[in-house]
Amino acid sequence: MLTLHVLQAILFKNFALYETRTIYKIKKGKHNMNLILLGAPGAGKGTQATKISDRYGLVHISTGDIFRANIKNGTKIGLLAKSFIDKGELVPDEVTCEIVKDRLTWEDCKNGYLLDGFPRNLFQAEELEKFAKIDGVVNINIDFKLLMDRLCGRRVCKECGESFHVSTLNGATTCSRCGGELYQRKDDNPETVGSRLNVYNEQTAPLIDYYTKKGIILNFTGSEAPAEVLFEEIKAGLDQMTK
Repeated sequence: MLTLHVLQAILFKNFALYETRTIYKIKKGKHNMNLILLGAPGAGKGTQATKISDRYGLVHISTGDIFRANIKNGTKIGLLAKSFIDKGELVPDEVTCEIVKDRLTWEDCKNGYLLDGFPRNLFQAEELEKFAKIDGVVNINIDFKLLMDRLCGRRVCKECGESFHVSTLNGATTCSRCGGELYQRKDDNPETVGSRLNVYNEQTAPLIDYYTKKGIILNFTGSEAPAEVLFEEIKAGLDQMTK
């Protein structure tokens, strides 16, 4: 069993290999707010996160992207994360919290940020309160049967990380955004997806009640409607919140 001390040592020894530090650019925040984006795997959080961060000048912080970058670089923290992800399990809380805590100290976060994929449970939410102030939570609800279809049919670009669904690709195997190769993630299969959705229902869904009691949650219903339709609803809610 890895102790927190050992996990921290692994994390900070290898975090310098994480390439995203050189990718993020400092933006001038339009609303200077800190948000959380909630929703089950496949709910469309990635698409909405991009739209929200662009609209409000927020830094999009995805724990999934952080872990994937470490996995790609072959760091110890990446290999540790991969051992859990490949089984459809979540990365230990201690590792995730330390990564997020460090990321929020970067200069580009001073004008606001959007957390995507964190917190995933009540423990992480309570830890987050110790080092960050959250202004609002955007929650996307969606039917689990639709999520199963979305995830099993998802294809991801190896270069830019953009996601597509096989039903819209018309046989294409390259990204329409950057031309990169599309692939199916190993965890996008019925067995693993089902496990991920069950974990979400047990561990992450309670956060809806947690943030509802704090009075900072905005709930939206995802569907098969275009992402732009959902974003207009989210934008209206956030605009009202920032008045």
